[in-house]
Parts: sequence; structure tokens; C-alpha cells
Amino acid sequence: MTESLNISHRSDGPGEIYFRTMAAAQMNVYQPKRPSSLGATPLWDGSWQFVVWAPHHKVVELHLQRGQASLLPMEPDELGYHRIVVEEALAGQKYLYRLDKSHERPDPASRFQPDGVHGPSEVVDLGAFVWTDSSWKGLDLEDSIFYELHVGTFTRQGTLTALIPHLDELAELGVTMIELMPVAQFPGARNWGYDGVYPFAVQNSYGPPRDLQNFVNAAHSRNLGVTLDVVYNHLGPDGNYLAEYGPYFCDRYRTPWGPALNFDGPYSDEVRLFFIQNALYWLNDLHFDALRLDAVHGIFDASAFPFLAELSAAVASLSARLGRKIHLIAESDLNDVRVLRPREQGGLGMDAQWSDDFHHSVHTLLTEERSGYYSDFGDTHHLTDTLRSGWYYAGQYSRYRRRKHGNSPSGSKHLQFVVCTQNHDQVGNRALGERLSRLVDFESLKLAAGITVLSSFVPLIFMGEEYGEIAPFQYFTSHTDLQLAEAARRGRQEEFAAFEWKEQIPDPQAESTFAGSKLNRALSKEEPHRTLRRLYQGLLRFRRDYELARATQLAVVEYPSARALMVLLRGRDSRLLAMLFNFGDSAAPLTAELPSGIWEIRIDSADSAWAGHGVSLPPKLHVAGALEVKLQPHSFAVLEHADPSLEA
Repeated sequence: MTESLNISHRSDGPGEIYFRTMAAAQMNVYQPKRPSSLGATPLWDGSWQFVVWAPHHKVVELHLQRGQASLLPMEPDELGYHRIVVEEALAGQKYLYRLDKSHERPDPASRFQPDGVHGPSEVVDLGAFVWTDSSWKGLDLEDSIFYELHVGTFTRQGTLTALIPHLDELAELGVTMIELMPVAQFPGARNWGYDGVYPFAVQNSYGPPRDLQNFVNAAHSRNLGVTLDVVYNHLGPDGNYLAEYGPYFCDRYRTPWGPALNFDGPYSDEVRLFFIQNALYWLNDLHFDALRLDAVHGIFDASAFPFLAELSAAVASLSARLGRKIHLIAESDLNDVRVLRPREQGGLGMDAQWSDDFHHSVHTLLTEERSGYYSDFGDTHHLTDTLRSGWYYAGQYSRYRRRKHGNSPSGSKHLQFVVCTQNHDQVGNRALGERLSRLVDFESLKLAAGITVLSSFVPLIFMGEEYGEIAPFQYFTSHTDLQLAEAARRGRQEEFAAFEWKEQIPDPQAESTFAGSKLNRALSKEEPHRTLRRLYQGLLRFRRDYELARATQLAVVEYPSARALMVLLRGRDSRLLAMLFNFGDSAAPLTAELPSGIWEIRIDSADSAWAGHGVSLPPKLHVAGALEVKLQPHSFAVLEHADPSLEA
């Protein structure tokens, strides 16, 4: 039985789909206007608007579930959007869309899927939340220290609410930006988040949207920014109904994860709008400070004005309107400077990107692994050149790729590169998901901390890295489709063929794989984990106090025979800093031409204060034209010139 409701099909007021431009008004014709919001959103008068793009369907009905079922016809427009305004819809009601009087599907722009990817969507009133962060203006990239975490494994509970009590300890550690791995609704309760199929919906096992609002609000109250990892290169297969609504996907390209999204073919304007509105939703409605764009090399787009450039323009406009700093950070393995170039110069306008070359350079020096893409690295000159410019491969031949790779990052700033020695990809995409703490000794863990945090790039710390977490971070899923589950298992085996890892790959579907990836934060109270956390905290304080992100890098000197290097910086108040790093297995005698005078040791990782093998350097060094020191194996030291008025 169909319930009678008060329904209005309007073309005026907030949320209108059509508007009359000045020129069009003179000709007495309407020009199509795309919707200002998709999905179920409240209007100024208390009614609710439902909008869905379904260009291949003549009839779309809203199935609003409230007591007796309500099937309400929606009004189509010439662009394929179907719209209805319902005056008596209520937050918390569930709904579906019926396509051509046949099958029913959840809303592609659903804000919440309480019953999972195959269940009905829920009407969510985000405007009922009272924000307390009106004075929050965001963070400069120079002031950002990213801390990447996975909601499901960071705490025992695995929820957004459970994260909030840990914000104080993260602020005390010295990080400034919490980066959440994807929270968009995925199948089941266990997933990294890259199999999401409802880009607007908060994962139901993490909590409702209100919990995410609470988390962001709480972070801002502690002067912590929040970044969200979003996936615009593909959607997961389980519960993915987008193709039934319209041509969201294309067959011209193929990604490693499934069909490519349609960003440059027929109907691509509406596909772009869907994902641009998604980005603005997270940034505006949920108050996120930055988006990390997953694998932009998997976004295929040959148009003259690429989707990513259009996205960066929309985000820049939002940032200006809100008066709040907002950033877009790309993950790209292309080493293509066009990702970072301004749109006016033919670039995509990303604010920053992850530097894989930094990770690979450091990882191979620490572990001596040489399989897979690590075969392109392993010498100190790879790290030296990366420290100078942001990445190493700028057109050289890559053995792993069997071709030339990359172009010059010349003109880019160091603040445009986010660097790390661990992240979800580099840990989780190992056969057993081992963290660096399982691969190297304690001295090397301290060295990894030093080279990352003390760089003039933007550092990222992966959850648990700061205290040397030993639990693995493995790949886990909870697909409801058994064929997909088996495909995930086979895919993991094939993925590791190039790395020659012979270990038995953990079953992604097994709950034990997920449970075994949860942090054991109690380790941070034990030695040597407590000392490692204290070192990270001290390094982050040093980075802030000496304003390393704004320092001028004067030189990077390589000592290839010793597997060591030196970075010379001019930091705050023109202070000169010499940072020495020894990746070798033996003590390294190093000589460097430095200004004469007294150089004081600010940090020595070999010091017993950091559970090292003993002090390797005296507190002060008298330099007369050249510095001569002997640096302990797998250690680093920071020296400061006692007279900052002297020029280098």
C-alpha cells in the first residue's frame, strides 16, 4: 500500500536543480543546472530533497520506509537527474530507489548504510550536530606531521568513538595531522577501506556519521588537523551498484582493481560532479582539513581539463570561501611534476604528493632488500638525490619498470613531498605484513626516525611506528561474495611473485588476520619501545623548535664508501645545522668542510640516553676548516654551530 505524503516538485529555492540565467531569461529558455547536492539532504524549510543521477532509467521512484511503504515518483530532468522534495521525511528513515518499476537499490550518495552495502540507505541530518571549531583555520603543510591510522585496528573496539581518548597522547607525541585510512562504506566489518562502494557513507562498523563529526570536532579542539584517504580511481566489487544507475565506468581503460571510472567519456561531466561533490562533502560538511587521493595514476583521463585539475580548482574555491586552509595530497607512482604544478601552468594543482622514492631509498639501505621495485634502489646516491629534489627517478632507466621513469621535480618545494619509512602500503603489501621493527635492529629504527622527521619534507608516521609496534599490518577483507573472497586470496599470491616472498600468505578473509593486525599499545610502556617513542617525541619537538620545514637546505653530501651522508641546513635565526646519517654496518669516519668554530651536539642516537651503545661524539667539537668525526653504525647525529652569525 502506498502512503500519501505531501510532495513538492519545485525549481526554486535552495537545492534547486534548474535556474534561469540572465541570458537565458531574455530568450525565455531554461539552462540546465546541476544539483548542488546529491542524495538525501535537508532544505531550508525542513523538507528533504532526494537527488540521484540515473540517465538510463525513465522511471525512478523513492521507496521511503516509514511504517507503511511509500513509493514516490521522482521528477527527471534532461541531464538524467531524478529529484523529489518530501516535506515529511525524517532523519533516521530508511529508503531505496526503485529503477524502472523493477529492482531496488541503495542511494549511490548514501550518507549511511546501517545494514551494510546491500541494505537500504538512511536519511542523515548532519546539520543537527553542533560544531565547536569555528575558530579553527587549518594547518600549513609546513606545520604538518601526518599520523596515518586505520580505524578498525588502532583500538580494540575498532570504532571512531574509541579513537577520541587517544588524541591527547598523539598531540603530546607531536603529530599535528591525523590521517584516516578510507572510511567510506565497504562490505562486511573488516577491510582496509579501498573496497569502498558508497563514497559518501561512513562505514557502519566504525559508527554513524555523528561519531565521525565528534572525532573531527575533538581533534580540532586539540589543535589537530584531520586528513581523509579517499579513493577516486575505482570502487570495490561487492555491493557496487553504480553501473546500474548510469555510465559511471568505462571500458576504454582498466585499473589493477577493476573497471576504470568514466572521467573523460560521454556522460563524464556527471561522474566528475559526483566525485567532486564527494570531496566537498568531506571537507565542508565533515570539516576535514585535507584529502589524500589514493593512486591517482589509476585515474585515467585524457581530457583537456583533467578531473584532478577540476577537483583542485573546486577545493581551492571552497578553501577561499571558508577562510580555512585545505589541502589535496596525491599518491602517485608516476614521478610526474605535473601532479604538483599549478593549474595555470598546465598542472593538476595538487598541494603535495607522497614520495615513494624516499621510502624505497631508506628501506633498501636499512634492510638490503632488492626484490620487486626495491631493485631500483639500494645505494646512498638514491637517497642523496631524493633528499635534494623530492624523488630520484627523473627520467633515468628503471630496471624494475624496464623503461625510463619520471621527470624532473625542478621548481617544486620540499613541503610538497610527504615522506615516510612505513605506511599502510609498504607494510601491508608485504607477504606477512611485517613492520620495520621485525626487519631491522633497534639502532636502525632510530635511524629511520631521524632521517624522516629531520628531513625538510613533510613527515608521515604510520600508527605504532613511534614505539616500534611488532604486530603485523596485514591485508584483510570480509567480502560477502565467496567468489570475490577467493579472488582476493589468489590476487595476494600473484601480487608477491615479483618480490620472491615464499611465505604462506595469510588469508585476507580470516578474522584472525584482522585481529592479529590490531595495535598492542601497551608495548609503548615497555623498553626499548618507550625509549623509541621518547626519541620520536624529542625529534618532533626539535623539528618544531628549529622550524626545519622552513629551513634552507644548503647541501647534501654523500659518503658512498661509508654508506653515509650529511645534510647541511640553515634553520631558525640563521642557525647552521649539520645532520649526519650512517647507514653502514661499521663506524664511519666522516670529514666535512664546515665553518670554523664550536659545533655542539644536539642529538646523538648512539647515546645511552637513547638506549644506544654509548656516546660516540663529544658534547662540543672545535672545527678549524673541516669537521672530522666517527659516526657509529646505524646511527645519526645533529650538530649545531654555536655562532649563527657566521656564514657557511
